[in-house]
Amino acid sequence: MILINLLPHREAARKRRRDVFNISLGASALLGGLIAGAIFLWYEAAISEQQSTNVVLQNEIKKLEDQIKDISGLEAEIAALRARQQAVEDLQSDRNLPVHLLTQMVNQLPDGVYINKMTQLDQTVTINGVAQSNERVSELLRNLASNTPWFAKPELVEIVAGNVALTPRDQRRVANFVIKVRLVRSSEAEKAAQSQNAAAAAPSAAASVPLSAGSAAVKKL
Repeated sequence: MILINLLPHREAARKRRRDVFNISLGASALLGGLIAGAIFLWYEAAISEQQSTNVVLQNEIKKLEDQIKDISGLEAEIAALRARQQAVEDLQSDRNLPVHLLTQMVNQLPDGVYINKMTQLDQTVTINGVAQSNERVSELLRNLASNTPWFAKPELVEIVAGNVALTPRDQRRVANFVIKVRLVRSSEAEKAAQSQNAAAAAPSAAASVPLSAGSAAVKKL
């Protein structure tokens, strides 16, 4: 017996395919939504964790800033204490500066030079005097610059020619001068003296080497 299907099977198959496509589309949309939701929740958790970490870091930074402020205050106090200590040490060392000033001035004053006035402002000493010639003034400048560690940076402010009446009939030409020089503190003078002694000892040590070598050669002969 022959069975003939008169129903529209093509439309039924098309409907089934459409239903399967709609179901697949809905499942894909649902799966995509679930994945997107999971990703969103993961990002939200990461952002929340990072925000918590940022809050902790900000609190630690504030603590460190407070500690830095305290350290800066301590450093300022230490610097102030050191400045006071240095001031006290300078005052103690400066007590003997007038003695060194007068002693060294007497030692370094060449013949034919006379001092009329000498004033001191801080570490700067101004010398007003009379010399027999300009060469005497130059000699005084050299002595103050190189012969003593108690003076530094001598500077000739002015030199003016003048006359001195030895007798009513005898007048002599002289040079009136003004010199400024810096008076060195005791600690600086001691360091300068040590460096000068070391520099003076170096050539003598170097000269002793060839002398010993020569004596050895004489012994061999």
